[in-house]
Amino acid sequence: MTDHCCESMTRQVNWRCGQHDDPFTCPDALVLFIPKFQEYGLIFHDGGMAISGIAFCPWCGQRLPESQRDRYYDELERRGIDLDEDEIPAEFQDARWLASLHQK
Repeated sequence: MTDHCCESMTRQVNWRCGQHDDPFTCPDALVLFIPKFQEYGLIFHDGGMAISGIAFCPWCGQRLPESQRDRYYDELERRGIDLDEDEIPAEFQDARWLASLHQK
């Protein structure tokens, strides 16, 4: 479980709507958090699945953690996992892969 910078950010990334299953279709969903990359983004409600990455919290102004997207793909490559051909291990579906690196 990720600790977010403030209560407002936590409320936003944990937002669940009773009418929409997908945050991209819910006009009240503002922020998407991608645990496996440790990335935050503002959702564009334009009918697609676009987000704009953010580096600071819109509510408290705190700097958000640096994205781990490049590190994620580097680690898959280091383990010899081909994204086009191999099944992605379960630990890479969320932030568990980061925790396993810190235990080494």
